[in-house]
Parts: sequence; structure tokens; C-alpha cells
Amino acid sequence: MMAMPALVGDPSDIIRSAYLRACELELTSLKPGNVHVYGDGHGMTVEDFRRSATASSIAISTAGRSLGERIYQAIAATSRVVSSNTNLGIVLLCAPIAQAVWESEPADRWRESLPGVLLRANIQDTESVFSAIRLASPGGLGSSADHDVFGRARAPLREVMALAAGRDRVAYQYAHEFSDVLTLGMQRLLILSSRWGSIGWAATAIFMEFLAHYPDTHIERKLGRALALRVSVRAAKIASRLSDSDAPEEFKHELLEFDRELKRAGINPGTTADLTVASLFAVFLDELLSVVPNRKNYPADAPSGRVV
Repeated sequence: MMAMPALVGDPSDIIRSAYLRACELELTSLKPGNVHVYGDGHGMTVEDFRRSATASSIAISTAGRSLGERIYQAIAATSRVVSSNTNLGIVLLCAPIAQAVWESEPADRWRESLPGVLLRANIQDTESVFSAIRLASPGGLGSSADHDVFGRARAPLREVMALAAGRDRVAYQYAHEFSDVLTLGMQRLLILSSRWGSIGWAATAIFMEFLAHYPDTHIERKLGRALALRVSVRAAKIASRLSDSDAPEEFKHELLEFDRELKRAGINPGTTADLTVASLFAVFLDELLSVVPNRKNYPADAPSGRVV
């Protein structure tokens, strides 16, 4: 279990606490095919991810950094404690949200600031992100005729991400103002956690819903589009029943069997897990920003967004 920082009112403490909590909750939730406390996989362990979260949390939460610097420093810190790519997608998704908190006044209006954060990311930010990607060396990484991460950056970050959006669901968030995270992710987390009294089972459910709705682009890069589509179809058969259920714990056996099935075949829905972490991070940020006084001037009637 990762130790959460004490909240003393500074936005960096709030961001770091929300980030660590999201990373830990994602690991303790049952996510078929991915690493979690019910089973390691793909040559990685739960402790690898915990060390990665702790190492990257300072760069994610610290003030006074550009978006590209925040991403690169988080990945550089991760590379010093683990030897595999555990969190590139997580960092790429959580860093803009953290940046929006720092650039928003009041901070709990970060969603309004997020589009500006993405638009203002410049070529230097792209260069830093390219360096982070090379350092993490994610599976299935290849070259591109348009904007190759092995070459020099030639365009602002959002433009580069827009060109990759069709083949990478993380890049899609940059090009579409994090629409998956802010709608399916956050909204369904709040609805399901309220209904079930469990944010953990809600995290499992949105993982399955993401996987059902969007063929995982990590699977697609490594193993092909056809297989990614088959996994989505398989996930959809469970996701709809799970989300409609009043007793999600009754699906544990079926989810564990799906988990074993995917891991035996070497299939890792890594992008789906990244979207789940980012959604949790956003929900936890809203919760903490609404209840913890800090140096920014929050309105008294700020919405809570609290989860169980």
C-alpha cells in the first residue's frame, strides 16, 4: 500500500494525494488482463506499479513546470526505480489534468482550464514528450512518417497528438479535450460508486466499459486490430451485465477467468487501464479540492464530487 501525503492545503499535496490514491485504487481493482492485486502479469508486478506511482508523483504534482517538463520528469523518475514501462500512459493522461489545476483559479475549475493547457503546449513540450516516450520505450512503438518520436519535434503537442489519435486512445484525449475521461470515466465512476457503495467495483466496471466501447490501442499496436476488436466484443458481454447488476462482487469469478484467459494469451489492455487511472485521478481531485482548504480562494458552494 502506498503512503498518501498529508493534506496541508497546498495544491501540490492535493494533486499528489489524488494521484497516488488513483494509482493504488486501480491496482486493487480487478482489471482483466492487466496487473492488479489479484495477479501480476506481462513481466510486471503490483510493486513495480507502486514504486512507479510514488516516483512519478512529485513531478506530476509540483508547481512551476511546463506540461512537457512535468511528463518527462515523471517518466525519468520512474525509469530510476523500474526497468519496464509501467506508467507512460498514466503520466501522459494525468499530467495535463494536474497542469490544469495549477493554471486554474479557483483550482476546482480545472476542467475549464484543461482545453487551454492542451492548446498552449508548444514544440518544446512536444520535444520533452518525445524524450519521455523514448525513455519509457512502450511496447509496439514504431516510427511515423509524420512526427517520429525518434526525430526532432516539428509541431505543437496537440497537433502531434491529433495525428496519432486514430491509433492511440491516449493521444485521442489530447485531441478531444479528454472527452472519454470526463464523460464515460468520471460520470460512470460517480454513478456506480454511489449505487454500489464501492469505488473499487466502480473502477472495475468502467475499465470493462472502456474496453467494451474502445478497442484497446495497446493491444492493437502489439497484436493487431482484429484481436483488439475481439477482446472488446468479449468484454462487452460482461460489461453490460456488470454495470446493470446490484451485486458486482458476484462477477468476481467470471472476471478472474477472463483475466487468466487474457494473460495466457499475452494480451494486456494497458491503454484501458491508463484511462481508468486518469478517471479516478479526476474524481479524487474534485473530491479533495472541494473539501480541503488551500492557498487558492475556492467558492463556498463548490460542488463536492465525493465518492464512497
